[in-house]
Amino acid sequence: MDLQLSGKVALVSGSTGGIGLAIVTTLAEEGATVIVNGRTQERVNNAIDRIQQSIPNAKLQGIAADLGTPAGVELLLQKVPEVNILVNNLGIYGSKAFADISDEEWMNILEVNVMSGVRLSRHYLPLMLKQDWGRIIFISSESGLNIPAEMIHYGVTKTAQLALSRGLAETTAGSHVTVNTVLPGPTRSEGVEDFIEGLSKEQNISIEQVEKEFFTKTRPSSLIQRFASTSEVAALVAFVASPLASAINGAALRVEGGVVRSIV
Repeated sequence: MDLQLSGKVALVSGSTGGIGLAIVTTLAEEGATVIVNGRTQERVNNAIDRIQQSIPNAKLQGIAADLGTPAGVELLLQKVPEVNILVNNLGIYGSKAFADISDEEWMNILEVNVMSGVRLSRHYLPLMLKQDWGRIIFISSESGLNIPAEMIHYGVTKTAQLALSRGLAETTAGSHVTVNTVLPGPTRSEGVEDFIEGLSKEQNISIEQVEKEFFTKTRPSSLIQRFASTSEVAALVAFVASPLASAINGAALRVEGGVVRSIV
C-alpha cells in the first residue's frame, strides 16, 4: 500500500531509539522527509547511520535538542519552522513507589512527556490549519488507561496526552488537519530488551521464559501474550500520518496487544 507520504516533512521527537526510531524508519521507507531528534549529536548521527544502512536513499535531517526544555524546543523550531507531520514521541519512564516520587521528579516527567508535545503542537498546529493539511500524533501508552501502581507519575502523563490530543482535535473541525493518539502496550524497545536480559541473567533463566512469565504474572490480559515489535507500532503511526487516514481524528488508537479489556 502506498501511504502517499512522498513530499511530506515529518518531525519525530525523541527518535534515536525504540519506537521513535522505528517510526522514523517507516516514514522514511514511505518517502517522507523525516527529522530525527535526540538530546546529543552522537545519538542523532548513530540513528541516521542505522536508518541509511537499510534505506540508502532515506531523506533525513538530524537535530540534537532536548525537547523536554523550553530552550531545546526553541532551538529546534528555529531550525525547523514548519512540518506537515508531528509525532510527539518523546517520553521517559521509571518504576518508583508513589510516596517516593518528589515534586522535582513530577515536574520533570510532566515537562518531558507532556509539555514537549504542548510546545511543539502550539507552534506547528496553527501553521497546519493555515495550510489546511497536517497530522499531529501523540505516542501515549496503555498505561494511560491502566495506570500502573509502580509508576503512577508515568501513567498520569500518558492520560494527560490523551486529553491534550482530543482537545487539540476539537480545534481542527472542518479542516484537513487531524490530531490522534496511539497507545502502544508492552513493546520490545531498547529499554525493554535491557530489562529482559537483566532478569534473564539475574534469575538464570532464558529470555523466552522471562517473557512468558511477564505475560503470565504482570500483563495476563494480553491477548497476543508477547511483546509487540517497535515496527508493529510504527506501522499504525505511519498509516495515521498518511492522507489515507483522513477520517480518523480525535481518536485513541490502541496497538497494545489486547492488554486493555474495555471495548471503548
